[in-house]
Amino acid sequence: MAEKVDVLVVGAGPAGSMTARFAAEKGVSVKIIERRGEVGVPVRCGELVPSLEETRGTFPNAPDLENTLDIPSYLIARQIEGMRFISPKGRVTEFPFTGVTVDRDRFDQHLASEAVRAGAELVRGCSFLRIEDGIAVTEGGEIEYKVIVGADGPTSRVSRELGLPRNRNPYPAVSSIAKGDFEPVIQMYFGGIAPGAYSWIIPKSGCANVGVGFAPKFSDGKPTEYFRQFAEKQGLDIIQEVHGKYVPSEGPIKRTVSGNGLVVGDAAGQVASVNGGGIPQAMISGRICGNVVADHILKGRPLEDYDSGFRAAIGKPLKTAAFNKKLADTLAFGSDRRTDLCMRILGQRRMANLVRCMRIFP
Repeated sequence: MAEKVDVLVVGAGPAGSMTARFAAEKGVSVKIIERRGEVGVPVRCGELVPSLEETRGTFPNAPDLENTLDIPSYLIARQIEGMRFISPKGRVTEFPFTGVTVDRDRFDQHLASEAVRAGAELVRGCSFLRIEDGIAVTEGGEIEYKVIVGADGPTSRVSRELGLPRNRNPYPAVSSIAKGDFEPVIQMYFGGIAPGAYSWIIPKSGCANVGVGFAPKFSDGKPTEYFRQFAEKQGLDIIQEVHGKYVPSEGPIKRTVSGNGLVVGDAAGQVASVNGGGIPQAMISGRICGNVVADHILKGRPLEDYDSGFRAAIGKPLKTAAFNKKLADTLAFGSDRRTDLCMRILGQRRMANLVRCMRIFP
């Protein structure tokens, strides 16, 4: 017989764990299934978390950020003080930017442990397969739920089973770790290795997170090959295996709720299109999601309140970011010459606005 639970959360990343924690804190039964044997492993992101001040500036309508984005000091790998954009011709534009880098595996494990401490059950090494007659079929057996939450990434299987829109035009990105001492400044390189490609060096303690992403519409090479080219060009000492993922590029999907199911985080496209960042949005949306699904079970609150709630909190900046990304695709990408010219025209102020999901024109 199928196991019964109030809320089934698929995926133990920041979005899933925050959803599970806040739902469990209200007293409903919550089960998280995570397909990986160890939460957060392998790491597939830049590991940057903007500061509370930066996040508040980007998402001024997001509620209670102080408690939502509280990161224990022992999880902080490095304080970040600035951001540096490098054009294909080597032109440098630098501006202040504050935040921290984390060891993403340890960070995700912390959030999952907070959910467990709140009362959620976590099962690792268990993949979600499909939905049959309102029951989730998983590798660990059948689970009957009142609400199912897909926090299973940009190619979400839960989203597909619920009939929700898919993330359109996600782009591939790969990352690894380079050994060495680096300034407390994020370095972002545009072009240089392929049209429409961008690369990053994000400092940590005694090392840096290094990665490459690109738009397939402009380049058709292999991400690992572009990564190799970038690492060689910068003289980086890569000390870990390269891992990849797909990054949503067009902002939140049009619908995130279907029947008694919903999606959150990358599965919902809650990613800043201009920089690929998604940790704060996942945590903000996960908290909103957890509260709504618990209230739905306890008080009959409409699940659609989650969709309207996250859009009120972070939707407008993400929509602006998606528009800016399309503008860049049209005007700046396609050749290094165009990229360099557009970066020179934008200048420091507009590029700082770009990374913060703000309007760049007028």
